[in-house]
Amino acid sequence: MLVALLMTSCAALPKTPPSSPVIVDESLAQVQENSSKGAGGQEASEGGCTVVGRVSGKRHQAVMDEALEFCQVAQEFWQQGDLDNALEALDQAYSLVLQANGDDNPEMAQQKEDLRYLIAKRIMEIYASRHIVVNGQHDAIPLVRNAHVEAEIKSLTGPERSFFIASVKRSGRYRPQILEALRQAGLPEELSWLPLIESGFKVDALSRARALGLWQFIASTGYKFGLKRNVYIDERLDPEKATAAAIAYLKELHSLFGDWTTVLAAYNCGEGRVLRTIRTQNVKYLDNFWDLYERLPRETARYVPRFLATLHILKDPQAYGIDDIVPDAPLEYETVMVSRQVHLKDIAKAVGVEEKILRQLNPELRYRIVPGEGYSLRIPPGTAELLLASLDKLPVSTPKPPRPAVVYHRVRKGETLSAIAQRYHTSVSALMKANRLRRSNHIVAGRSLKVPTRGATATTAPVAATTRHVVRRGDSLWNLARRYGTTVPKIMAANNLSSNTLSIGQSLVIPAGQAVEAPKGLKTYSVRKGDTPFMIAKRFKMPLESFLRINRLTPRCTIYPGQTLKVQ
Repeated sequence: MLVALLMTSCAALPKTPPSSPVIVDESLAQVQENSSKGAGGQEASEGGCTVVGRVSGKRHQAVMDEALEFCQVAQEFWQQGDLDNALEALDQAYSLVLQANGDDNPEMAQQKEDLRYLIAKRIMEIYASRHIVVNGQHDAIPLVRNAHVEAEIKSLTGPERSFFIASVKRSGRYRPQILEALRQAGLPEELSWLPLIESGFKVDALSRARALGLWQFIASTGYKFGLKRNVYIDERLDPEKATAAAIAYLKELHSLFGDWTTVLAAYNCGEGRVLRTIRTQNVKYLDNFWDLYERLPRETARYVPRFLATLHILKDPQAYGIDDIVPDAPLEYETVMVSRQVHLKDIAKAVGVEEKILRQLNPELRYRIVPGEGYSLRIPPGTAELLLASLDKLPVSTPKPPRPAVVYHRVRKGETLSAIAQRYHTSVSALMKANRLRRSNHIVAGRSLKVPTRGATATTAPVAATTRHVVRRGDSLWNLARRYGTTVPKIMAANNLSSNTLSIGQSLVIPAGQAVEAPKGLKTYSVRKGDTPFMIAKRFKMPLESFLRINRLTPRCTIYPGQTLKVQ
């Protein structure tokens, strides 16, 4: 089925960029064979969910909504590296499209065609991502110069001139190391200027969205790409570690979109937002990125031309009167393994340097305290022997507890402090203190209140260094990664896997990760005749992807009356 879909849709699809070859191999024939049994109103077999016959016009929208939901599930599987389940979800979506009537209604017919096009495009992207080779040519990023770019050039060389000059100056501390990492990864060297737009080359830059560091990672994305955060460290602040994570993220985005301009947009606002914008367009965005550009958030809409403007200015600095900038010297250091919990001020005294130098070399230390368990500390060249000689004499230091975090609540008409306190599990006195209120009965509708939250967070049980898992029916690398708190690449590396295909009975070594707690508030549900995963998830207001994951089901699963499933 998917082969037929590709054949009828390729003519309408945008041309794939040279760096993103679409390679369709014999595995597509297997996909066609496995999925053809669900078409034409027949009931799907071979593990397929129950599919009803062609539907009336009254149910057209419900079927299209279900198909769109499976498209979203496919996207989530794809982002987790589970390509097989992503293709299964798209197959299920296309089976539903085939069932929908409405061909005699122009609006419904167009909706079917748009969704069919989306599925075909997504299939091609998934197969392209299996074989993608990142193009490391120096000129891989097209230096477009249009009205949007010209406006940013005027801004960076006008009102923002001092910011631009200071950022270029600071770049000297970190850019040589970034350039080397990009060369080794085979990525365009121009990307070394991305931190100028992200953070102005400030390692401690913090955005309103709580993105942090040179590369401006939010906590969740940083964790996804290996940046740890605990009481002592936040690796988003470490230039070297954050650069490695940024390169991994950029590679993933490039395998997803295939062109660097769209990759830059996705890096700023997230691949999900860009994909949703692409999905709502009536144009073939890869033919012209600037068609997509107009529909993105304003911050992102400026982000891409701002980066291109930076490249234009730095390509000819003399033309803009900034050719006399002298970049700062790269940071020089040596490393010492420290297994004692000591403060940087005490280390600074021991080796005879200023504390701010150690802070600059080790920006990821949140409280300027070295963690107790084997930490590779950066120190000025020539000071290692001094530190090692005095390390055992330095006092042990303990970080002060962090200030309680706050969230913001906008007061609605009729609300009281007591109701707000109860909602956020805090007290009226804590709300009054956080907002400097003198009276508990005087709050104004529309005003934002600071709501202190509990500082303690739930802890998870430690896991062993490795765990052995025997593959069962329904297992996938993505499911296993989620269950054991690790990642798909780590499992593949630990088991020398070259693909994400698993066999029932296969024994896997699962590397250490953070244990993941099961969702709270789960209850059981007995499947009724005619139920489908989509219907059950919708009934209990759950995302389809979450329902499938909790029950360890695949998009083409079989469910049957009387089966017990978990729901929230």
